[in-house]
Amino acid sequence: MTSTGAPSSSRATHGGTPRPGGAGVLAGRTVSRIGYGAMQLERLHADRAAAVALVRRAVERGVDHLDTAQFYGDGFVNEVIRAALRPADDVVVVSKVGAAPDPGGPLPLRPAQRPEELRASVEDNLRSLGTDRIPVVNLRRLDTGPGLRAEGDQRVDLDDQLAVMTALRDEGKIGAIGLSSVTPDGLRRALPAGIVCVQNAYSVVSRDDEDMLALCSAEGVAWVPYFPLGGAFPAMPKVADEPAVHTVANRLGVTPAQVGLAWLLHHAPNVLLIPGTADAGHLDANLAVGEIALDASSLAALDAVRSRSADVPLG
Repeated sequence: MTSTGAPSSSRATHGGTPRPGGAGVLAGRTVSRIGYGAMQLERLHADRAAAVALVRRAVERGVDHLDTAQFYGDGFVNEVIRAALRPADDVVVVSKVGAAPDPGGPLPLRPAQRPEELRASVEDNLRSLGTDRIPVVNLRRLDTGPGLRAEGDQRVDLDDQLAVMTALRDEGKIGAIGLSSVTPDGLRRALPAGIVCVQNAYSVVSRDDEDMLALCSAEGVAWVPYFPLGGAFPAMPKVADEPAVHTVANRLGVTPAQVGLAWLLHHAPNVLLIPGTADAGHLDANLAVGEIALDASSLAALDAVRSRSADVPLG
């Protein structure tokens, strides 16, 4: 088994700030286990300065793993990250490809799964981030989980997609390849390509991917759950609706959301969190999750929560 833990000497960032949640590993780099998912920065579109300040606040508090995408705000979020980051920050920026903005559609996104679209999306990410290399790029498949489903010519074989992603890595445009919304079979097929992380919908109320999490742990692949508190879609279960979560939160004097995130950190050593927010106070609450200790009885109560599927196709 490949270890996904980081040495105790890495408990502080490059700048000497204690790491929120402790240290983990992503693409061979030591990172803080609590990072920042930048999607909600789009809510600050009318106040770019506030968006930049929020990213700076995250970095100054020890976040060195940022998750983004060109299709977040059609480039706005990437441009905010570009303005906020400095070379000395030593931040691992992770982007994703496989979808494109669709402002006039039933959902704000449309599938963009074809190899030429994946390449074009990487190029768009490079331009908006203002860099010549993205440390990690996740290939967002549309096989599972909540959200889009591929149809027609958007149903592309995984091997064809991995071929272009590997070529982009060989060209130096991306540093490493991750997967998102992937099935266990897809992950097994992709592992020889050198997959460094998996992003699937996963939380204390949606644990269908437990076997895949174990596979990632065994293979040294980071597990980076999206919708870590359940989903915003009506059909998806929500962590904050669980009585057991509220019981633990009341006992510890924290919020149900903090309990849901803390459970993920305790559940497996290769879990890296990327909770998102557009609010500074909420950011601080997310980063404080690493200080929450869940005792054996709390963990047992949370582990006993009934798991419901997050596989809710919306298009």
